[in-house]
Amino acid sequence: MTIRQQTEEIEKNILHPCACLSSESRGRKRKEKPCEIRTCFQRDRDRILHSKSFRRLKHKTQVFLAPRGDHYRTRLTHTLEVSQIARTIARALRLNEDLTEAIALGHDLGHTPFGHAGEDILREICPGGFEHYRQSLRVVDILERNGRGLNLTFEVRDGILKHSKGKGDIFCSRGKSETLEGQIVRISDVIAYVNHDLNDAVRAGVLKRSTIPSRFFKIGESQSKRIDSMVKDVIYCTSSPDMEEIGMSEKMKDITYALRDFLYKNVYEGDVSKKEFRKARKILLDLYNYYMEHTEEVFREFPKEMTAEKERIVCDFIAGMTDRFALMMYEQHFLPQPWMVF
Repeated sequence: MTIRQQTEEIEKNILHPCACLSSESRGRKRKEKPCEIRTCFQRDRDRILHSKSFRRLKHKTQVFLAPRGDHYRTRLTHTLEVSQIARTIARALRLNEDLTEAIALGHDLGHTPFGHAGEDILREICPGGFEHYRQSLRVVDILERNGRGLNLTFEVRDGILKHSKGKGDIFCSRGKSETLEGQIVRISDVIAYVNHDLNDAVRAGVLKRSTIPSRFFKIGESQSKRIDSMVKDVIYCTSSPDMEEIGMSEKMKDITYALRDFLYKNVYEGDVSKKEFRKARKILLDLYNYYMEHTEEVFREFPKEMTAEKERIVCDFIAGMTDRFALMMYEQHFLPQPWMVF
């Protein structure tokens, strides 16, 4: 018996009956020889962790465009916070922590530069529209490894595709992940961003402590205490012998939705953000038009085997940019370059 098989047997003995077992995965699009050491979900986690798109998350906007402060969140730190929250919930419920972690680490790989502003712009100009969760799946299925993709398991791909809910119902049955582990990432994503974005907004001076409704502090004065309250609520409301879905109390749902709505109104779509987003819009629109006219510069970055229309490839190229790379390309293509005089 290999180490992997031993791990799979341990899962059968200790995980909840509703957990997704590694040995019962629906598999990959392309069959592969199993690893002797790692389960299929552990391999998926490692593939995501070592991917180029994961590394680029460190220079992609979470809320504030190309932040210069050392302590503002980026897509990478957001992803790590989601992973920590999701793993805590999965472990407490005796669900598959490896699957949960893999989904959490991969959920935002398709996010654009300049955060949701970039996503809105690409949604407008990309043929067939653009959604970051679909792009995340496209990244792991096609764009990574020079067009071969990461060949992840069905369960990880399903969780990545169904992690996002925008302004919609977090617990809506439509679009819900087929695994409880995927559902955990969906709620952990919200728990993470409503708390850390509130923290960053206060740090940036966009919000003042006095302007934040007091009801949000009833579940905790600090970010860590609010996260703790939300995580415990999910665990206690979900834990049961016949666990069918990840839940949250009505009281906590109301607070979570209200906090999310408050952030959309005052931070994500507030006056300060809108001013910066207008700049981001011009940058990405200009870059899109430039690369549509100079597609040879884009196709140098993609394998010849890729057969998508050039509009789709240009959107892939722009979506993969970090904030600073987009700014660098804009400066290179549209701003006068200084003459070197010796």
